[in-house]
This record gives sequence, structure tokens and C-alpha cells, in this order.
Amino acid sequence: MAPRKTAERAKPNVSKDDLLQYYRDMLLIRRFEEKAGQLYGMGLIGGFCHLYIGQEAVVVGLEAAAKEGDKRVTSYRDHGHMLACGMDPKGVMAELTGREGGYSKGKGGSMHMFSKEKHFYGGHGIVAAQVPIGAGLALSDLYRGNDNVTFTYFGDGAANQGQVYETYNMAELWDLPVVFVIENNQYAMGTSTKRSTKSTSYWERGAAYGIEGEEVDGMDVLAVRDAGLRATEYCRSGKGPYILEMMTYRYRGHSMSDPAKYRTRDEVQKMREERDAIEMVRQMLLTGEHASEDDLKAVDKEIKEVVNESAEFAKESPEPAVEELWTDIYSKEIPQETA
Repeated sequence: MAPRKTAERAKPNVSKDDLLQYYRDMLLIRRFEEKAGQLYGMGLIGGFCHLYIGQEAVVVGLEAAAKEGDKRVTSYRDHGHMLACGMDPKGVMAELTGREGGYSKGKGGSMHMFSKEKHFYGGHGIVAAQVPIGAGLALSDLYRGNDNVTFTYFGDGAANQGQVYETYNMAELWDLPVVFVIENNQYAMGTSTKRSTKSTSYWERGAAYGIEGEEVDGMDVLAVRDAGLRATEYCRSGKGPYILEMMTYRYRGHSMSDPAKYRTRDEVQKMREERDAIEMVRQMLLTGEHASEDDLKAVDKEIKEVVNESAEFAKESPEPAVEELWTDIYSKEIPQETA
């Protein structure tokens, strides 16, 4: 089947409660990442740290299209995905700071966290390594005969990796229920997509494998949600994989060590002023009289308290014991298949 480009979106049908929830969820990610940046600057977070600031609408919109049992896997820019699927900010922040209260007991750090309870199968530090893993997760659901889907996130830089296209081929061949989400934030590390590829419309590459897909305004949480519902319905009905290319933008550098001198301040400021996903929903709430300025200030205050509590929890949580170096390496027993 030939892929298609998203048509102009009609006026969204969204309730006041849903709109407030999207605002709250995106703001939590924004404030959490800002705090993570502060802790990194204080030396409390070591190693690499990739912030999700600017891209919040992608995960919040797609989580609005997900149901219980759906899975998600992503790359190293993963804090937003964890928070959006309901993981505890305290556990996420504690892992960032390498403390035993973290989701990986302080041994994974920013790029390697997991939660079986929330069906979050990790951030992965190797570019595009999560893509075949996502197909494998989808294969497990196909094998079990349920209607769950797997959201497999990767960036525009990863979209040029060969294993992505090997995975496309297998996913379409086996009709796997996987939504491939390309978070196109315009820059692969410090290289603009315009300089790194001649075919800058990544979703269209699925046509070679017969995979349906579309381009989505990744700065509009409602457009993302609607596209997510189309994609998940397609996958749940047994038609195979679907590609969503989210046109988004990161405000910070590739990682905390990146000064981002490859783009101008004016470019970033223009996006912040004209296309910010959180501000868009804020204005919808105000103009639709769903919330007042005081209401939204109260939401922001509440979220800042949650984030500050997560930071304090991380600081107070002890570092892993030396003995932890020897745990979680080998499985003690092989689980038997139950009837």
C-alpha cells in the first residue's frame, strides 16, 4: 500500500478534562527536564543526559491513543516517554542521579531505564538499536493473539540506519502490530536533516515495503493524538505496521554537553514563540474559558512541587551498594512455559 500525507486536521473534538490533562502531562515533562538540567549542572547527574524539552506533544499525544497492555521502546532521549506512560518521577530522577531508588537501581542512568509494570522497555544508547527490539515486542503480542501494539520511537538520525529497514521488511512481511514513530526534531546530533539526506520525508521510505504512514505536526498534541488513534486502529485490526513521522523540534542541544552552535538563537526563539506545544494548549484552555490564568498557575505550582520532591528523593536516596555490581547479570533460572 502507498503511504499518504496527513490531510488538514479538522477542528478537534476534545473535552475540557482531556485538554487539561494534556497540558498537565506536557508541563510535567518540561519542568522535570528543566530540573534535570539543573542537577546535571550541579554535578549530581553524570554521563550523558539528553533532554526532551520542546518535543513533549509527541509522547503525550501518543499515550492518549494507547491502551493498557500497549508497549513502548525508545532511544536515549527517554525521560519524557517514561513520565508520559505513568512512571514515577521520583524513580526516574533517582535513576538519573545513579541512586538505588531509581528504576534500574542506579545502575542504568539516563539512557537505560525500564518498567515492566508500565510496559516501558527502555531507552537505548545505541542509535536505532531499539527499532528491531520494538518489532520483537510486537511479535510477542502477535504470537499471543491479543490486540496490543508497540510504539517504537526513533529519531531522524536513526532513520538512516540499515537495521531500521531490515525491521521494516520483517514487520510488513509478518504484519506486526508496531507503530514506528520517527521523532524528526530536524537535527541528528548537530547535523541538519537537509545536510544528511536527499530524501528528507522519512515516512515515505516505508512505501518500498508497502507500509502505510503519514507526516504529523508533532508540535500539536491533538494532531498527534488523532494520528495515533488512526495508527493504532490500523495495527489492532491486523493490517501490520504503520509509520508516523512527527515533525517536532528540540530547544536544547543534542545532550547537555552540546552548545548547539550549529543553529542560531533566532531559529530556536522563533519556534518557542510561534510553535510551542504547551503554549498552544494553554491558549486553547484560556480562549475556550476552560481555565483561568490562576488555574494554570496553580497547575504549574503543583507540578513544580512534584518535580522538586523527585529531586529531593533522588538526593536522599543512597548510592547502590558495591554488591549491586554483581546483580542482574545472569538469570538464575529459565522460566518454564505454563499451560
